Amino acid sequence: MTAAGAAATAAVFTWLGMVVAISFLEAPLKFRAPGVTVRIGLGIGRLVFRGLNAAEAILATVLLVSAAAAAQLPPARVIAAGATAIAVLLVQLAVVRPRLSRRSDRVLAGEDTPRSRAHYVYVGLELVKVAALLATGIFLLAR
Repeated sequence: MTAAGAAATAAVFTWLGMVVAISFLEAPLKFRAPGVTVRIGLGIGRLVFRGLNAAEAILATVLLVSAAAAAQLPPARVIAAGATAIAVLLVQLAVVRPRLSRRSDRVLAGEDTPRSRAHYVYVGLELVKVAALLATGIFLLAR
C-alpha cells in the first residue's frame, strides 16, 4: 500500500469510528444520564457535533488530498463511496445542521418546541455516511 493509500485508509476508518462513537453511542446515551435535561443535552450535543463536524471536514480533506496525491487514480468504486460520504457530510453541514441549530436555539432560550423532523433526516444521513465510509475503507483495503 502506498503512503497516499495508507493515509486515505486511516482517515476513512478514523472518520467512521468517530461517527459511530458519537452519533450512535454518545448522542443517545447522554440523555439517559441522571440530571441531564433536554436543554443540557442539547447544549452538550451542539458542542460535541461542532467538534465532530470539524474533525470530519479535516478527515474528508485528508481523503481528497490522498486521492489527488496517489500515483494512479483510485478505482471508481472507491471514488463513488468516498464521494458519497463527503456529499452526505456537505448536506448535513449546509442544510440539516442549520435547521437543527435554529430549533436548539429556541429550546435553549426556554421555548417549548415540537421534535424536529430534521433530526430524523440527520440520523438517516448518518446511516448513509457510515455505509459509505465502511465501503470506502473496505475497497481501499482490497486494493
